Formats: sequence, structure tokens, C-alpha cells
Amino acid sequence: MPDAKNPMAADRGQRRASFQRAGSRETQRTLIQAAMALWRTKGYAATTVADICTAAGVSKALFYFYFPRKEDVLFEVGVLSTKAAHRRIHALLKKPYEIESVIAGALTAFEQSMARNPKDLVIETILEGYRHEHRLMAGGGHPDPDADMFTELFTRARDDGKLPASVDPVHLAYLAQTMVSEGARHWAAGAFGDRSFAEVVTGDICTLVNGYRHTP
Repeated sequence: MPDAKNPMAADRGQRRASFQRAGSRETQRTLIQAAMALWRTKGYAATTVADICTAAGVSKALFYFYFPRKEDVLFEVGVLSTKAAHRRIHALLKKPYEIESVIAGALTAFEQSMARNPKDLVIETILEGYRHEHRLMAGGGHPDPDADMFTELFTRARDDGKLPASVDPVHLAYLAQTMVSEGARHWAAGAFGDRSFAEVVTGDICTLVNGYRHTP
């Protein structure tokens, strides 16, 4: 609670807490960036936690304070790509929109993020996302909200009459996100040939959405 008798002390406490939160985010970002730089040069399997700590200039104890396992850093990399796509969706919804164009914009941003990394690292990131979800579900939890890309879009589209009122936007977003994950894995494996990830997966998700539009 704020200190009513000493507002200056309360203000200092709030600033200190804000500084600590900012420092925490910065440390996490430093660790992720160090890991990514190493994975791009040494490869994921050959990079150890000790390597990441040396590159980031932190102790192993500090690493494990933020990430219980090396794989958790990998999961965060996937989350960053998803968040970038969601920010694109959020921006596009601030003006007149069509569902198809918003999906295409989001997946283009997602593909640009993926393309900065080796294809085998993209596959490892997708697989770790599946493992993370399985651990959550096995423990009675729910899918990580940070891994959600589409709920805002489909909720808004339903409210705007672009999707039927009966549509469950959370479930539809989950199905679309599954298409993104599988699409990314197949794209990284070369299954799409000369076609872009955004082109193929936008078409797949729009087919799904159109099915919901025409469901009695």
C-alpha cells in the first residue's frame, strides 16, 4: 500500500520496483539475444547454457533464475515472433479491414521474423512450442496467452458482423495458430517449394474462416 504519511518514500519505492522490472526484462532480452547469436553460428544442439551465459556476461545462476532450461529460451523466441504478428494485427484493426488482409499482414510479419533464423532452428522452435503446450495441458493448465496470435482479430470480426455470432473466436484462433505452427514447420523443411509461408498459410486459414462463415 502507498505510504500516506511519507509520499516521497512511496514514490521512491514505486520507481525502484519499475526499475527492477525494466532490469529484469533487459536481462531476459540479453540472454535471448546471446542465445540467438550463438544458435545462428554454432547451431542449437552444440550451444550450451554456459556458452549463452558467457556471451551474455551473466552467471549460470542468473540464467536459471529466468529460464529453468535452455529449451525455455527457445520457446521465448517463438513467442517473440508471435507477438510481432499480433502487434501487426492490432495495428491493422485500427482502420477499416478485411479478415483476409489482416491475416496476410500478420503472417508476412511472422515470416520475416522466421527468415532471420536458420531453418533447423525454426523447426526446433516449433517443436518446443508443442512440448511446452503439452506440459501445460498435462499439468491441468491452459495454452499460454503469449502464444495467441488471432483471438483479437476473430473477436473483433465477430463483433463487427464479419463472422457469425455463433463463432467461438478463441477456438477458431487456436485452430488458426495450429495451422501457423504446422505451416512454419513445413516451410522450414522446404515443403512449400517456391511459395512463401505467408501465401500458403494465409490461404489455409482463410479457407477455415470461410468454412465458419458458411456453417448453418
